[in-house]
This record gives sequence, structure tokens and C-alpha cells, in this order.
Amino acid sequence: MASQAEPAPEPRIPLSRDRVLRAAVGIADEHGIGALTMRRLAEVVGAEAMSLYYHVSNKEALLDGIAEVIVQEINDIVDQLDVTGCGWKKAVRQRILSAREVLLRHRWAPGVFETRTTGNPALMRYHDGLIGLMRDGGLSNDLVHHALHALGSRALGFSQELFDPGTGPASGADTRAGLAGLEGQLPNLVGMLMEVAHDEPDSTLGWCDDQVEFEFGLDLILDGLDRLRQTA
Repeated sequence: MASQAEPAPEPRIPLSRDRVLRAAVGIADEHGIGALTMRRLAEVVGAEAMSLYYHVSNKEALLDGIAEVIVQEINDIVDQLDVTGCGWKKAVRQRILSAREVLLRHRWAPGVFETRTTGNPALMRYHDGLIGLMRDGGLSNDLVHHALHALGSRALGFSQELFDPGTGPASGADTRAGLAGLEGQLPNLVGMLMEVAHDEPDSTLGWCDDQVEFEFGLDLILDGLDRLRQTA
């Protein structure tokens, strides 16, 4: 009786820069950016660590690469937005909030963006589109320049918070308890926080809903720019 032939081994997926970078993004998404090492990345793609250096020369190049992957993901989404006839302010707002949705899926990305010092072609293209929307809306180049400074990282969908929520109280009740007895020393701060601290299960920042706060700040900037546009 003839023996059955052993199944042929599955073809090995060639290693490429795109595959390396997307595997790195997957590690960061699942385990956090601190878990991303060249050794771990090599294990995930099934290659020797040294072979990675043909595609990313070092850890900094790897971080540059995954930052570009994320911005390209943003570009792919905003390129599909139909902003015809909706006005510059709504178009810019929609673009920025779409970028934010991407960053909420990759919560480690803002920290990486803040440490990058090299040019990112995908990021330049994103801002070029943002500038185009404002120019089409009647903003001068000078006002657009001011707008980019005012928006800062908010233009890409994130903002630096005054406090790190990871080290603060876990809920509005904890906040109020922690402020007990401080009214005499910090009357204005305590008065504000005792009134606004709340328990919000759907928030993205503990007891403070940073999506609401992000949109509040964004709308303030856009409304101000629109008033300046009308008086220029």
C-alpha cells in the first residue's frame, strides 16, 4: 500500500519593508509601543533579527516608518471624504476628526509623532490637503500660517493634555474625595473641579471626556479663524 505524500510546506511570505512596518504597528496596537523591539518584531515576521536591518536601519528608522504608516492610513481615509459644498470650516473639522478616529485606534501613535525629527512625506501631504481646504475657503496664506500654529498637533487629531490622566483620579467621585479640605488653599480650582468632575463611562480620558474637550477646542479655533477671515 502506497504511503500518502506529505503535504507541501506553505510558501514563505517574502520579507518586505511594508510587511515589517505593518507587523510593528500590530505589536504596538496589541501590546503598546514599549513592547516593540527588533527581537520581538523578528519573531512575529518569522525572520532573523539581522534581516530586519535590510528594511529598517535601526529602531529610530522603524519608528519613522510606523509613523508614516499611520499617517498614510489617515490620508487614505480623508482622501475619500466628500466635502463638496460643505464650507471650509466643516470640511477642515471633518478632516481632523477623521484623523482622530485613526489615532484612537492606535493610541501609542501621538507619542511617536512627538519624538520624530525627520520629514514625513505622508504627513506633508496631509497638511497640504488641510492648507488647500483653508485656502479654498478664503483664508490668506498668512492666516493659514497662523491657523497651523494655533491648531498644532490638533490638526492631526490629538492634543497634549494639561495632566496625564493615567496618574490622576479614576473617577469623578475619586476627584471630589481627593479635593476634600483643599477649598481654603485652592478655592477656584476646587470650585471648578467639584462642579465639573463626573463619572462618564463612555469617556476616553477617565472622568473627563477628551473627545468632547477636543471638539470644543477645535471649534473655538475654527470659529475664531472664520471671524478673522471675514474681517480680513
